[in-house]
Amino acid sequence: MPKPLIGISTYHEESARWGAWQQPAALVPLNYPEYFRRAGALTVLLPPDEPDAAVETVERLDAVVIAGGPDVRPQRYGAQPHPRSGPHNDARDLWEIALIEAALASNTPLLAICRGMQLLNVVLGGTLIQHLPDVVGHGEHSGSPGAMAAHVVEPIPGTLFGSLGVEAYEVPTFHHQAVDRLGNGLVVCARARDGIVEAVEAPNEKFVLGVQWHPEAGRDTRVADALVAAARRPHLVPAQRPETLHAAAVADTSSPVA
Repeated sequence: MPKPLIGISTYHEESARWGAWQQPAALVPLNYPEYFRRAGALTVLLPPDEPDAAVETVERLDAVVIAGGPDVRPQRYGAQPHPRSGPHNDARDLWEIALIEAALASNTPLLAICRGMQLLNVVLGGTLIQHLPDVVGHGEHSGSPGAMAAHVVEPIPGTLFGSLGVEAYEVPTFHHQAVDRLGNGLVVCARARDGIVEAVEAPNEKFVLGVQWHPEAGRDTRVADALVAAARRPHLVPAQRPETLHAAAVADTSSPVA
């Protein structure tokens, strides 16, 4: 059986250095493709592109991964920026929104990691907590520069994530934002012990899972195994799909509201 092809969105870095060169680059930590290759997939990186290229891109893939990264611009969910919000990258926001929309419309398996889960929630009309310490009173989710934090997540029985055989376990994490109001069609499938949403899924879809932590930075492969298994199954485009895209998410915010 051919290995499924998984596309992974990338970071846009204005100044990346290698050898004698320092140039703009599209990149992602190596542990992302390695994580899915260990589960039996082929991987391809998806640098930021024009949003109208997303449908044709996703048509060539068996699954899509939206990688972690910087904060989603708050105007995309109708909020004013918190002093700790940012940096923001509008080109990346719009490209990954288009990838999410294309994956949902084509019933292509979708895994959204950290920022990716937050963006998935926003695309479906949800909102975000912009700075977790304001809500939970601690910084245990965010670690320190260059080092992941670790905390326990607790799966919710009866959900896709709960069915992976995962019990409460420690995960690598690095984030200061999280899901607030849940997006349309999503359900919570795991929480941290302080109540913060740690995973969401869309139970009526083939495979739509968002995790707030970084599974690619840990040893547990069950999330990758589940995505690869879903990617191996044929997917049928639904004959009719309700409109779920949140209009504010795709609005041009290159000149943000003050």
